[in-house]
Amino acid sequence: MPAKRGLPTTLKMRHDRHYVEELAAQRGAPIGRMISLDRLEPNPSQPRVEFGELEELVSSIMEKGVLEPLLVRPSEVGGRFMIISGERRFKAAGLAGLDEVPCIEMDVDDQGVAEIALIENLQRKDLTAFEEADGLQLLADRFGYTHEEIARKIGKARSSVTESLSLAQIPQVIREICQHASITSKSLLLQIARQPDLETMRTFVERIVRSGMTRDDARRERTKRQDRPQPFTWRYAAPGQEFRVELKFRRTEVSDDELIAALQGIIDQVRRGRDDQPPNAKPVDADDSLPISPGAESPPSSDF
Repeated sequence: MPAKRGLPTTLKMRHDRHYVEELAAQRGAPIGRMISLDRLEPNPSQPRVEFGELEELVSSIMEKGVLEPLLVRPSEVGGRFMIISGERRFKAAGLAGLDEVPCIEMDVDDQGVAEIALIENLQRKDLTAFEEADGLQLLADRFGYTHEEIARKIGKARSSVTESLSLAQIPQVIREICQHASITSKSLLLQIARQPDLETMRTFVERIVRSGMTRDDARRERTKRQDRPQPFTWRYAAPGQEFRVELKFRRTEVSDDELIAALQGIIDQVRRGRDDQPPNAKPVDADDSLPISPGAESPPSSDF
């Protein structure tokens, strides 16, 4: 039995064209080629802002060259190409003194370019938890992908994607507090993200820093807080949904008489406000006296 070769028997390698060139000729487009740096231009919609230190990559390129081709797309300007993926390698190659780099040309539309750039960015090993969360959120917002679709595209478990997306909901002010306190662990940040509101998040972060909580400590603390009795909240929605009213008390139990007294206090305050108006003041519509205007969202809860 003749030995198996990695090429068709009709092709020879020593003096004939490379097998890759044969494949390219059959497809009608080159699979990969060297392109000069002055013909390449960055993607203006590149999601990655910081490219980190380039010294090690520059040294590696000077020693061994660019080992992974850049993905490019022909630009509207003839003879030029836009970088889809590999801008960091492009920058390092320039610093290393290279004139050209290996590239793979792709025929994709603007959505394809954005998707590839986002996914490639998400596959970096040095992403912070917040960078990953924002990148995943951008995929969901821009392309309408479900958690399952995102997980399939980036090769991660759906549960991991869902957890990361929850971090994207942490307000910027809390993010800055976490960064200042060097809270970078995804597991700890998840416990913060699961707090009900901004002030509770802020207090929880302070407790983590002050007590030096681990992930398990933070989880137990969050569970313990959830098990505590919750403040009494009374809600009312008009039959026609013209308005809604919500009263939140500091105590966990409130009697009917106490509830009525609180409502009566609000009515008295509204009446006093009307009595204090000058005679020529514009009358206040009935809806304006309500705590919640028709169709509006609930305002911050009032304590009594």
